[in-house]
Amino acid sequence: MRDERTTGAARALTEVGLVLRSDWMGLTLSYWLRDGRPKNHHKSSFCPFSVAPPIRLAVLLDTPPVAPGHPRSKWSLTHLSPNLQVCPSGGRVRRACVEQSSDAVRGGVGVEAGLHVWEVLWEEQHRGSHALLGVSTHKCPLQASGYTALIGGDSCSWGWELSSNQLWHDGKRRGLYPEGGATDVLSVPDRVLLVLDADAGTLGYVVDGRYLGVAFWDLPKGAELFPAVSCVWGGAEICIRYLCGTTRDAPALQDLSRLIARRYLRAHQHHTLQRLL
Repeated sequence: MRDERTTGAARALTEVGLVLRSDWMGLTLSYWLRDGRPKNHHKSSFCPFSVAPPIRLAVLLDTPPVAPGHPRSKWSLTHLSPNLQVCPSGGRVRRACVEQSSDAVRGGVGVEAGLHVWEVLWEEQHRGSHALLGVSTHKCPLQASGYTALIGGDSCSWGWELSSNQLWHDGKRRGLYPEGGATDVLSVPDRVLLVLDADAGTLGYVVDGRYLGVAFWDLPKGAELFPAVSCVWGGAEICIRYLCGTTRDAPALQDLSRLIARRYLRAHQHHTLQRLL
């Protein structure tokens, strides 16, 4: 029995490679997982564009979410367009049925450091054009006449237009996301994770459980950044929830061990169950 457990542990370690990589914070851990998803994992149109997340993010995505009602799980009650209304709980915002207006709201609490993940729920049929999800500083305008990319429309915000897959910053298109040469616009599902690394100054997204890589580099370090959305669709409702966050420190060995064990079990769950039956 001991030999069998040892063999299984050794096999798990061979499935995951841990390497040291030099980057902006010195030596950090990065990883790759070979064939790490269950064989019956949902087939997503985003699958060809997924990339292996940095180890800090991989550990964070494997961490249980914080309890509901966290202060970062709320939209701001004061920093929003007059055409938007936040529900009493703070986690949902609704746009009024008005025409020729672009309207934005930012999170109630920003971050200046650390790696953070938010979940945003926005039904695809309630987006229309100019549906942007991203981050902003406190200087970003929150209302404009006509239909425009408000989040990403100035130098103080960065946004991903969900209906066209276009990235926006400083009022300019910054290319399609995810990278990889998609010939058609990818249909973004209702649920999207926003990944902000305030230490590295990067912003990325997770769709269908797949990290799509960095969308924006060179976000201002040390500045307070807020999750933000802008929309033009009358009656649109957008929910936000803060999932988890971590500091710039390397993950604890216990967290790394848990990640490796869970990845191995997911990848071999069918074989493991057959052995137990």
